[in-house]
Amino acid sequence: MADSPTLEEYMRHLQASLEEAERIDDRIEREERTLQLETSIQECLIFANRYKELVAHGIDPLILVSSDPDIEAPPPASKVQALVLGNTMCDTCGASLDSDLNFCPACGTMSKKE
Repeated sequence: MADSPTLEEYMRHLQASLEEAERIDDRIEREERTLQLETSIQECLIFANRYKELVAHGIDPLILVSSDPDIEAPPPASKVQALVLGNTMCDTCGASLDSDLNFCPACGTMSKKE
């Protein structure tokens, strides 16, 4: 495992990728890629700071929660279940509704918000 890249090396990689992203010709693609990379860099910084904070308090940062041996783990979700988890179906056409939309993307029927 000693050959694995460090967090600092990964952050340098992200920063180099961020510089490369500035050369993407398409403005929308460039902005999307820049946002992805900036978000990843932020998450790295948050993780590094949180890791140091937990170690300083004597807590193993990689084992934050222990599982309860009395509770049986649920079966893993299938790929289809994972994709539609939390989605509801359109009453008119049966298509999957996107939670961000207030209408059915398939038939246009306005959805009922609860």
